[in-house]
Amino acid sequence: MPHDVTPHVQTQSVHPPAHEHELGFDLPEATTVSKSKLMAFGLIAAGVLGAAFLFGYLPKHHAQSELAEAAKNDEGASLRVEVISPKVQSSDHALVLTGSIRPLEEATIYPRADGYIKSWLVDIGDKVKEGQSLAVIETPEVDQQVDQARAQLAQAQAAVLQAQANNEFSKANLERFKQLVPAGVASQQDLDKTQAQSLVDAAGVSVAKANVATQEANMRRLLQLKSFANVIAPFAGTVTSRTVERGALVSAGNATPLFKVAITDPARVLIQVPQDVAAGIKTDVDASVHVREFPGRAFAGKVAHAAGALDSITRTMLVEVRVPNEKNELLSGMYSEVSLTLPSSHTVFEIPSTALINDSKGLRVAVVNGENQLHLQPISLERDAGATVLVASGLTAGDKVVKIASTELTEGRTVEARVAPPPAASGAPAGNAAPAGSAK
Repeated sequence: MPHDVTPHVQTQSVHPPAHEHELGFDLPEATTVSKSKLMAFGLIAAGVLGAAFLFGYLPKHHAQSELAEAAKNDEGASLRVEVISPKVQSSDHALVLTGSIRPLEEATIYPRADGYIKSWLVDIGDKVKEGQSLAVIETPEVDQQVDQARAQLAQAQAAVLQAQANNEFSKANLERFKQLVPAGVASQQDLDKTQAQSLVDAAGVSVAKANVATQEANMRRLLQLKSFANVIAPFAGTVTSRTVERGALVSAGNATPLFKVAITDPARVLIQVPQDVAAGIKTDVDASVHVREFPGRAFAGKVAHAAGALDSITRTMLVEVRVPNEKNELLSGMYSEVSLTLPSSHTVFEIPSTALINDSKGLRVAVVNGENQLHLQPISLERDAGATVLVASGLTAGDKVVKIASTELTEGRTVEARVAPPPAASGAPAGNAAPAGSAK
């Protein structure tokens, strides 16, 4: 048995520094790690990292492969979508417009004859009938002109008689000269002179009769002017103004108003309708008139007339609403508010807001045609109601609109459409709806 020869290594005693003796004990010697242990630790770490790589990468790679395969399969599959039919809705416009109350008819009465006010017979607030006397004007100058015209007419009539007498004498004298000339008693010149005088006298009769006609016309004019001394009401209504007093001097014309008469039943309410709803104005449309003097009360009326054209400055149309006013509660000049509900001039459809596609090409919806292909139809909105929108143009009642829009809805894509179920009742849980982008 060989002897274990261990080399003798002479160790020298290493004395610690002087400060280590201050600890009161000796420090242990540092341990050393062998190379085999280091290699073992390295192999273990490499194995752990490799296992982590295999368990982390391989499942992820497999999932990506499956996703790519599914996407490849979906390219040839039909898109399953839910479609709805647009609902026809009334798009009535409820308006509240300010208006001014006016009488149905109103006329200011002016004098037609010169003179002095002899008496006035009605006052403000009085009800008058058509042709009723309102005032009497004393017309001394017109009376004198009438007397003068009568005298001139009588003179003209007398001139007719005189002209007729002269004409008869000329005719008789002409007959005598026609007999005397052949007998040689009178010359041909005398006959010609007598014949000419007969023609002149006959024309004098026509002139005298024309003068009579002239004087008669002047007489009728003055009598008509004299009749204007009695101021009458042009129509039945209410006297709303009196600006005349007894003894006041008035002149024919529009310088001195005497009375103002108005028809207050029915009353007219004039409003200005804006351009965007002016096309919807129709006659007999119901209206409600409110005035602050009667809070909580609505006076029912109807649209009677519309101007048919917009004002070039305000871009509004004048509209007349007539309201029964038997008790004269609506006074002329009152400020009022008129409530109108105007029908839309076009058909409006309601669809869910989820069907809207809003991109760089504008607002559109996806419509399924008869070949089960998508068509992105541009639309214009009438009003946004939140969960639903009202479409003014672009849709018809028979269209099949995709209920829920998504980026998968492209022009011409083939889809599998099914009618969306009706919305669940209030308080009941909604059923599970298939998403618009789910593939078959």
